[in-house]
Amino acid sequence: MPLEEKIETIYQQVRARNPGEDEFHQAVKEVLESLGPVLVKYPEFAEKRVIELVCEPERQIIFRVPWQDDRNEIHINRGFRVEFNSAMGPYKGGLRFHPSVYLGIIKFLGFEQLFKNALTGMPIGGGKGGADFDPKGRSDGEIMRFCQSFMIELYRHLGEHTDVPAGDVGVGGREIGYLFGQYKRITNRYESGVLTGKGLGWGGSLVRKEATGYGAVYFLREMLAVRKGTLEGKTCVVSGSGNVAIYTIEKLQQLGARVVACSDSDGVIVHEKGIDLALVKRLKEIERRRIADYGSLHRDARYIAGGNIWDIPCHVAMPSATQNELNGKDAGRLLANGCIAVAEGANMPCTPEAVRLFLDAGIAFGPGKAANAGGVATSALEMQQNASRDSWTFEYTERRLDDIMTRIHAATFETAEEFGAAGNYVVGANIAGFLKVARAMVAHGLV
Repeated sequence: MPLEEKIETIYQQVRARNPGEDEFHQAVKEVLESLGPVLVKYPEFAEKRVIELVCEPERQIIFRVPWQDDRNEIHINRGFRVEFNSAMGPYKGGLRFHPSVYLGIIKFLGFEQLFKNALTGMPIGGGKGGADFDPKGRSDGEIMRFCQSFMIELYRHLGEHTDVPAGDVGVGGREIGYLFGQYKRITNRYESGVLTGKGLGWGGSLVRKEATGYGAVYFLREMLAVRKGTLEGKTCVVSGSGNVAIYTIEKLQQLGARVVACSDSDGVIVHEKGIDLALVKRLKEIERRRIADYGSLHRDARYIAGGNIWDIPCHVAMPSATQNELNGKDAGRLLANGCIAVAEGANMPCTPEAVRLFLDAGIAFGPGKAANAGGVATSALEMQQNASRDSWTFEYTERRLDDIMTRIHAATFETAEEFGAAGNYVVGANIAGFLKVARAMVAHGLV
């Protein structure tokens, strides 16, 4: 069977086995489209059906999460944990609490996580989890009761050598605290390494909350460096205003860039003088308010209700909110307005059409599985500190993060060149990540 036909056949088999899971299909297709040259160079991966194996999760867990709100009304949500692949180490990946969550989104995130984790060079496998629970507008008591009910089922599948969740959309330090407390209560063990993103006073790591945003900017810096450019003086837009966006903005500003816009699900704030990061942190991290309130506190800023951040002219765009937030039309507008670089802070935030347009235009494009790997890399550093009962300084941990992201850039850049796709970080990341996982899987035998 011709190579292209074989890959298409595998993809159609994945679609048939996983009906209705569009995000998972999209993630699988993007990786498979990169693997033709790999099967030519390493035909044993085809013979051993490694691609088919890597597309099938090792374990998929779905469970009921009943809980009671402050009015004593009963709610029933659905919880998920997809333990995708443990060839490289214990399953590792965040938990997402959002009403859009269903099995297809968790599988797409777990599949992406597997290759992202491999790229870090850390001994961690890939997994993802979450629930179709909306934490927005809920009291601390309601959040606590939901987290405790969620952990009552999830705990039996976790362990520092088995599966180590962290946070994701809708799961921050507050939620991790409630989850860890319930795990400790049920198991009667202070197993620090079972969850990452913990509070600094009880096993957390400095730089963890900054890591995804900082890491994306480090990757962007390296992409610009190979093109003889820097971030100094560049105009940037960053979608979102949550954890990833906030610390992306912070590191961009530290490296001399001017961030002029950020957003939330209601609209976009544009501040040509540069985003007031201290105010964004206050609104989002402390007061839990909407980004619209920024406009009432800065008269020279402009709020666009329901606006599209990709309409704002910029040199650098960093989609840092959610999957498929930047489509082909948006990409065309960014390119027409002079955008020279895009780095994905979120997981798969650019649609396939947008990615094609960026690659065809020859701009620097950093895919999420490489560019946003800093978060999970620092989670693995947190696990190291937990295992050794140690606590590192901010400066030391940030240097480790910088080094990891620099190495990820080098690996993806060099792999793309090796397989005839120089400058294409999508191909480089997919192949580099796949090769690490595939070699481990072959070494372990048919399991």
